[in-house]
Amino acid sequence: MGLTIGVDIGGTKIAAGVVDEEGSIIETSTVPTPGTPEGVVDAICAAVQEVTSATPAEAVGIGAAGYVDDKRATVLFAPNVNWRFEALKDKVEQRIGLPVVVENDANAAAWGEYRFGAGQGHDDVVCITLGTGLGGGVIIGGRLHRGRFGVAAEFGHIRVVPDGLLCGCGSQGCWEQYASGRALVRYARQRAAATPESAAKLLALGDGTPEGVQGRHVSEAARQGDPVAVDSFRELARWAGSGLADLASLFDPSAFIVGGGVSDEGDLVLDPIRKSFRRWLVGSQWRPHAQVLAAQLGGRAGLVGAADLARQG
Repeated sequence: MGLTIGVDIGGTKIAAGVVDEEGSIIETSTVPTPGTPEGVVDAICAAVQEVTSATPAEAVGIGAAGYVDDKRATVLFAPNVNWRFEALKDKVEQRIGLPVVVENDANAAAWGEYRFGAGQGHDDVVCITLGTGLGGGVIIGGRLHRGRFGVAAEFGHIRVVPDGLLCGCGSQGCWEQYASGRALVRYARQRAAATPESAAKLLALGDGTPEGVQGRHVSEAARQGDPVAVDSFRELARWAGSGLADLASLFDPSAFIVGGGVSDEGDLVLDPIRKSFRRWLVGSQWRPHAQVLAAQLGGRAGLVGAADLARQG
């Protein structure tokens, strides 16, 4: 199969792109994400039709945040779009006249990195995405591991602290409450409130109050050496690295790939994640260590991965 289309459904925009067999995007379209489930379907179809008007393609892969069934057809649950048992494959196919594959967005991003990014050369890879929340994907023996019902690798909702912080999923103590962009901001605000004299650079980037601190402020302040911002990254990394150590006990991959917006800070966050991983890896001194790598495709991973999964059929 030649050219295929990848669709990445984000919280504010839906991106569609025509992707070739080498993972290169050759045509793109972006539309705002509507506020209703029906509107999202309309927007997906509009974006696909726009890119195919200039460059014909043979199939469409859609990356959606949420649980996707084992047939890659129905979104069982999507917290942000409010889909419940949404027959997305059938609805889009009927409108655009092309075969459609639906996949979890973190799975699609993991596949993109495995095929065309940091995972090249590895057959066993575990990916985590540190964004607003925490997503994941697993490649075992060169195959995407989806589980029997299609909803494997929801790492963000592994409970790491019994009776811990309340999560948006309704549970408590989920990993993403301690290792995510949202967690990073919480750490920074708490520390800035406790020791404002150590957070001068951080507070100056916002409105001067801990409540005004945003993720971009923490990143910029950390690059400037602000102690509170740097310590907040270290706390996030401690949780992220210890979680990877647990995943190593489960999957024993040759590489972990860390993506998502938080990972854009490079070694500022990756070096302490690696240190935490080594610290908490069971039998660390007696076993080979997986590499902990930065994702290479950035925001393109989900779109490219979804397009390639559509090519695979």
